[in-house]
Amino acid sequence: MTSATSSFSIGSNSVEQTIELGRKMSKVLKDDDVVVLCGDLGAGKTHFTKGVAKGFGIDSEITSPTFNILRMYEVCGNPNVTQLAHWDVYRLEEEDQLDDVDYFGIVESGCVSLVEWGDKFPGALPDEYVRVDISLVDADSRIVEFTGFGDRGQQIVKDLEAALG
Repeated sequence: MTSATSSFSIGSNSVEQTIELGRKMSKVLKDDDVVVLCGDLGAGKTHFTKGVAKGFGIDSEITSPTFNILRMYEVCGNPNVTQLAHWDVYRLEEEDQLDDVDYFGIVESGCVSLVEWGDKFPGALPDEYVRVDISLVDADSRIVEFTGFGDRGQQIVKDLEAALG
C-alpha cells in the first residue's frame, strides 16, 4: 500500500458546506480519479457526493446507491470528466463480491469513481486515490479530512487545499 504524504482537514458546519466542499473538489478531479468516502452512517458521504455531482453539472437527484451498489451519471460540459460512478459498498460482505458488480472494470474504465465505504475493502483500493474521512463533531458539524495516496491522489489534495485557500 502506498503511503500517504499529503493531507489536510477542514470543518463543515452545515449540510450546505459539506455539499460545497464536494463541489469544489469536483473542480480538481478528472477521469480515472478515485475518491473513497469514509465515515459513520449519517456523516455526510452522500451530501459530499451531491456536491461533486453538482460541480460536474449533473442535475439528477443524487441518493446513496445502498441497495443498487452503483449509480452511473453522464457528465456534460466538463472536458476532464465523462462519467461519475457513485458506489456504496456498505452491503457487500466479502471483497470478492466486488467482482460480481464489476467494481474493478468500472473503476478502471476511465470515469471518476466515488466509493462510499470503500475503506471496507482496503485490498481493492487502487494505488492512487483520495480518501475523504468525514467525522461527526455534533448534529451539524463535521471535520472533513482529505488524504492523497500515490502521486495523483497527493496532487488532487494539494490542488483542493489551494482552491479552498
